[in-house]
Formats: sequence, C-alpha cells, structure tokens
Amino acid sequence: MTGVPASAAGGSSGARRAAAGAASKAAQKAPGAVAGHAPVPSAETAAPGAVAGEALVREDAAGAAGTGADAQDDDRPARGAKLAAAAVNQASVWNIANLLTMLRLILVPAFVALMLADGGYDPAWRSLAWAAFAIAMITDLFDGHLARTYNLVTDFGKIADPIADKAIMGAALICLSALGDLPWWVTGVILGRELGVTLLRFLVIRYGVIPASRGGKLKTLTQGVAVGMYVLALTGWLATLRWWVMAAAVVLTVVTGLDYVKQAIVLRRQGIAERKAALEEKEA
Repeated sequence: MTGVPASAAGGSSGARRAAAGAASKAAQKAPGAVAGHAPVPSAETAAPGAVAGEALVREDAAGAAGTGADAQDDDRPARGAKLAAAAVNQASVWNIANLLTMLRLILVPAFVALMLADGGYDPAWRSLAWAAFAIAMITDLFDGHLARTYNLVTDFGKIADPIADKAIMGAALICLSALGDLPWWVTGVILGRELGVTLLRFLVIRYGVIPASRGGKLKTLTQGVAVGMYVLALTGWLATLRWWVMAAAVVLTVVTGLDYVKQAIVLRRQGIAERKAALEEKEA
C-alpha cells in the first residue's frame, strides 16, 4: 500500500484549520448571522451609495406626490369664489330682500282692512293695524341693507321697494284722514313731498343719482313713529305727544324736500356743464 506523504496530510489539515478560522471571523463580524445561512445586510451595514440612492428615490416620489396634490388644488375653485358665485346666483327675484318687499306690499291691503274694521274706532282692531304697520316699517329697514350687503340688488327690487314704502305710508295717512284723526292738509303735504321727490329723481337720473341724506332718513323715522302713534287709539298726554311728533315730521318733510330740489338743480347744472365740456373736447 502506498503511504500518504506527511507534507500532503499536513497541508490538508492546515487548509481545514484556515477555513475554520475564516468562518469564525466571519461569524464574529456578522453576529446576527445564523450558522449555515448568509447574513442579511442591515441599513447600517449596507453600502452608502445604496442608501443615498434609496433616499433620492423617496424624495422623488414625495415630490411627485406633492406636485400632483398642487395640481389638484389648482384645479379646485377657491372657497371664496364659490361663495361669490353662490351670491350672484341668489340675486334672483326670489331672494330674501325682495321677499321682504313683497311682504310689505301684501301688508298694505291687510293694514287697510284692519284699520277700517268695525268702523275704524275699535282699539283692538287699531292695535292689530298698528302691528301690521310696524312690521312693514321694520322690513323697510332691512330689505335695502340685505340687498346691498349680499349683492341681491335686482331690477324688481329697485322698482318695488319705493312703491311699497309709499304705499304703506300713503294708506295709513289716507285712512287716518278719512277717519278724522289727521287733517287732510298734513296728508297732502307728506304725500305731495314723497311723490315730488320720486319724480325729481327720475328727471335728473341721466345726470346722476341724488343720494339719501341723513335728514331724509330722520324724516322717514319721524314719520313712521308719528303715524304709528296716530294709528293707535291713544288718549291723554300720549295723544298730545303724538301731535308734536307729527309736527316735527311735517317740518322735516318740507325741509328735506327743499333740500332735494336744491340737490337736483345742482346735479343738473353739473351734468350739463360736463356734457358741454366733453363736446368741446371732441370738437377740438
């Protein structure tokens, strides 16, 4: 039998010892590795280039998602635009301001019926008539404010609102004079002023608009209070007080009426002067 040389045997055992030592070092470097399985690299042991590449990919994905969200936000209309569009769409005949004006128009015949019920001197019916008159005057304060604030101005409102104002006030004054509670000359002065100012506004509207003055607003308030006090069946010192309130309303009616005439004349002169200057500029 041929023997194995000692150098070969020694070399084989040396190789085994070298392999075992390498395996032991590898196990020490990768403590999480299980014998017989390849170690799984963690984020700490992974190559720096791979980590950087993964971070770039995530940033790109986040940027793409953000760009898509921005694009969707750009496509969506702003909330303020929606509200503005809704306000414009609501500016129809059946908006809240016009409904209040319609209510005043309906209250006119109701007020007359209540005022003249049972001969026109029953305190109970007069109280109900006063309630209808008060509701009409209160709604007059709100419909114009709502129309201007929420962009609900319509052609119907421009025409119906002044008609409703004059109708309820005129009906009350005529009923009071017909019943003998108020002199006819007072009714004539107040109604003549209201109709005259309305006509005056239409005559100078091509030159501009006569704005409502503070005196005019005070006149309207005083008239409403005075007529309301006359509608009620008051006696004693309250009956005397209502006479003085009505006297103040008549004075304010005349004074503010003259002021409107003055403003109309000034507005007409300014309008004519501006048109003349414009024609001269064109000819030059």
